[in-house]
Amino acid sequence: MLDYVAGLPAFLGYFAVGLAAYGVFAVIYTFLTPQKEVQLIRAGNLAAVTAFLGALVGFSLPLASAAANSVSIVDYIIWAVVGILAQILAYYIANFTMTDLHEKITAGNIAAGIWGGGIALVIGILNAACMTY
Repeated sequence: MLDYVAGLPAFLGYFAVGLAAYGVFAVIYTFLTPQKEVQLIRAGNLAAVTAFLGALVGFSLPLASAAANSVSIVDYIIWAVVGILAQILAYYIANFTMTDLHEKITAGNIAAGIWGGGIALVIGILNAACMTY
């Protein structure tokens, strides 16, 4: 019977670290962006929720890949930090390639939100694929 739950402590550890990493990423992302994501999302701004969810999903892909491929919790944490750094890069790429991105998102320009979220997804997919070994 105990064999069935032998992996439970590892699962709980990786899951807890993953949830903490999401929290850290969300705080860093909302600090990094000039727009106020939470206020905009609560106000029904589709551009803001699209960009923010794109960033969260873009981060979740390498985080999941790291969980599946890491050899220890410390290894997982290191790769989670790499995932955060890649998403910061994605944010700057999106801003560089679309003038006044944050102003457009604040104004509710859905195309701008899709652009920001899409860049985050593309970088997240590449990042996750590069983490498999």
